[in-house]
Amino acid sequence: MLRFSVLGSGSAGNSAVACSGQTRILIDAGLSARQLCLRLETVGIDPNSLSAIVLTHEHGDHVRGLDVFLRKCQVPVYATSHTCQVVREGLRTQPEWRLFEAGDSFAVNDVQIETFSVPHDAVDPVGFVLECARTRVGVLSDIGHVTNLVRARLAGVHTLFVESNYDEVMLQNDVKRPWSTKQRISSRHGHLSNDQAAELVAAMASAELHRVVLGHLSRDCNAPKVAAETVSAGLRKLGFSEVDVICAGQNEPLPLRDAALLMAEAVVAETLETVDAAAADGAAAGGASARMREEEEPVDSSETKTKPQAKAKGKSDAASSRSEKASARHQSQPHQPDLFGAWSAQAG
Repeated sequence: MLRFSVLGSGSAGNSAVACSGQTRILIDAGLSARQLCLRLETVGIDPNSLSAIVLTHEHGDHVRGLDVFLRKCQVPVYATSHTCQVVREGLRTQPEWRLFEAGDSFAVNDVQIETFSVPHDAVDPVGFVLECARTRVGVLSDIGHVTNLVRARLAGVHTLFVESNYDEVMLQNDVKRPWSTKQRISSRHGHLSNDQAAELVAAMASAELHRVVLGHLSRDCNAPKVAAETVSAGLRKLGFSEVDVICAGQNEPLPLRDAALLMAEAVVAETLETVDAAAADGAAAGGASARMREEEEPVDSSETKTKPQAKAKGKSDAASSRSEKASARHQSQPHQPDLFGAWSAQAG
């Protein structure tokens, strides 16, 4: 199962980490190298254990710490060829580059990564869907508007990390930013507003969705409570009040948590269904064999008289056996705790 944490998100720097088993994947490196190391250690990950760094795009708040970090930790870096061309110019020491094109899929050990293009004012920005052991995490960083491709790629994810940059009223009322900056932020190649993020989440919400992490919140033109409530309200209207909606901060990492809370229960249930189906097939085959033997063997009259009683007793014994097995199976299933604890508040 994938585990996921946002190490920090905002205009001062963005980075997240996903892991599964022995695989550790850093998504963007916009924090300082020192902060990247400290926050990785805070969530229980040794920076030297990273398997890969994947980049969404080349903007400074997503790659600022990469140069110094790579001097401390030798990690292969995955990026599109266009993003690589820009980023490598600012690096003193070149890492092992592993290039892909937007739309490609590749594997980092046991984690499969699907890439897709997103509209943003960068040379070749991409989003990611990471998948391992049937757990899917969607990563949608800077994006100006939501396309049909984005909706399709994010369908069925268990955890979604998406930007929710600004509240439209707060942005319009902001006095620090000139009109041209406001226009760029709200343009189709700028950033998502709270309302746009809510529309996306509502469009791709499903029974599989357990958690939405909102990132890249503006310090001046947004507020965590406003952003979370906007997205939660849309989910409640659709009946998904149990989905957790939380906001990633700039200064502290979120705890490293399982991306899909109920995956263990789903695996147990599917296993039990398979066992029950096999038992039913076996019982049916055994019954057919018994009937064939009865037809072939002579029947004694005394046995015929007692057969109804024997059948009744057999049914009673079988029912008792099934009940005992079901009880034992229930007791053997591990209790599933609330793995996320106080990390988030439910949409309801």
